[in-house]
Amino acid sequence: MRTKVFTLALACVCCFNISYAQKAPVTKAEPTAKTEPVSPSRTIVPESSVVTQHQATINGQRIAYKATAGTLPVWDEEGKAIAGLFYTYYERSDVQNRDSRPLVISFNGGPGSASVWMHIAYTGPVVLKIDDEGYPVQPYGYKENPNSILDVADIIYIDPVNTGYSRPTNKDVPGTKFFGVNADIKYLAEWINTFVTRSNRWASPKFLIGESYGTTRVSGLALELQNSQWMYLNGVILVSPTELGIERSGPVEAALRWPYYAATAWYHKALPADLQSKKLEAFLPEVEEFTINELLPAMARGNFLTEQKKKEIAAKMARYSGISEKVILQYNLDVSTNFFWKELLRDKGFTVGRLDSRYKGIDKSDGGERPDYNAELTSWLHSFTPAINMYLRNELNYKTDLKYNMFGSVRPWDNSNDRTGENLRQAMAQNPYLNVMVQSGYFDGACDYFNAKYSMWQLDPGGRLKDRLSFEGYESGHMMYLRKEDLAKGNRHIREFILKSLPKPGVPAKF
Repeated sequence: MRTKVFTLALACVCCFNISYAQKAPVTKAEPTAKTEPVSPSRTIVPESSVVTQHQATINGQRIAYKATAGTLPVWDEEGKAIAGLFYTYYERSDVQNRDSRPLVISFNGGPGSASVWMHIAYTGPVVLKIDDEGYPVQPYGYKENPNSILDVADIIYIDPVNTGYSRPTNKDVPGTKFFGVNADIKYLAEWINTFVTRSNRWASPKFLIGESYGTTRVSGLALELQNSQWMYLNGVILVSPTELGIERSGPVEAALRWPYYAATAWYHKALPADLQSKKLEAFLPEVEEFTINELLPAMARGNFLTEQKKKEIAAKMARYSGISEKVILQYNLDVSTNFFWKELLRDKGFTVGRLDSRYKGIDKSDGGERPDYNAELTSWLHSFTPAINMYLRNELNYKTDLKYNMFGSVRPWDNSNDRTGENLRQAMAQNPYLNVMVQSGYFDGACDYFNAKYSMWQLDPGGRLKDRLSFEGYESGHMMYLRKEDLAKGNRHIREFILKSLPKPGVPAKF
């Protein structure tokens, strides 16, 4: 898959030589040559880089590309390095002029999660060895990703502080510099500026993609990059988006879950025969209309809803969800997600997964209000953790004794003043080039698809931006790309979105 060509920036912890990595010589390594670790300790090296050359067949083309794995500093107000962020940067090798070559900047969520998920399972040049539905198989590993978007865009995957190999430079750096909605956005925008400048990518069309909490992050970054870094984007891709600071509580929060419940019940064949026989995407609009036009108004009436009407609504809720009418009435129509995950298959001895409700779990007892564990996350960690550790060390030649944090400590996290949905709207209003695409899995119970649609509706209540907002749904969960069919479909949608969002030469950014 590769030939090894590497540069090593072995900056010591107390000496942050900014130019060292750029000046390090590029040398050919013999196939059997050994290299010294980038960091032969568990201490962060704020600046390092290793470059390797690769080839892969992507979207039917044989493509040569360069991978850079390394760290770049996070600077404080006085220009001192307070952290090193680990990143992996892929560039197609046969591009002579990168001024028109799109750059995709990729984040995952958590907020304490590394960028591993989309990196080695979605858009990057390699994917996990898993079965066609996303379940782990042994031996663990990775393989070429024929669906990667590397044919149309260069990609950088970024691990925020305490995720992946990213760390503060010392224990005295306060966590408040990094761990909060707005602190996270601020320091990452500064870091992106450094990376774009170092990589000479200011002229390139730029896209942000975030998954889960990463959608909160990139929605805020869209405006922060414009207002504080004077960096304008062409697109933002929201994969399994969060609520983006858009208010929903009480009856709205309770009602919006129901289309997800219906999708999950359909998958597990828990619906009446007439509904079960329909295709999912033909069935869901019926539930969506019920949710908005009947369920939400009924819930809003609370105890002033007549008993007759309450029973009618509960009967429809039961029909669409696989949960009994009796139980729904016991919960006054407000069935929590935890209870749903426990209840749907209780009589069969299983729970269903939170992030992907196709996955089933087994609890100690069939009784109770919630599952003992998240069946889907346990399954994913099976296959992701060995693969990323193998890939970075063996394929990208980045060697360190730091532990790769799939999830890192970022607590306490300051969630106050989350206006990221409004940030994204304002960025779109200020930048006529900026388009937004949402991707959601129908079986995602953590960041469900109908809440994602609701966010789109509330993001732009005036309707002035809706021609630049689009939605794509998939018959899978939070990480829809783990299903082979949706891996291909999702990347195709991203590829099409990128190409559609590139203005024709000479077309100005104006309304």
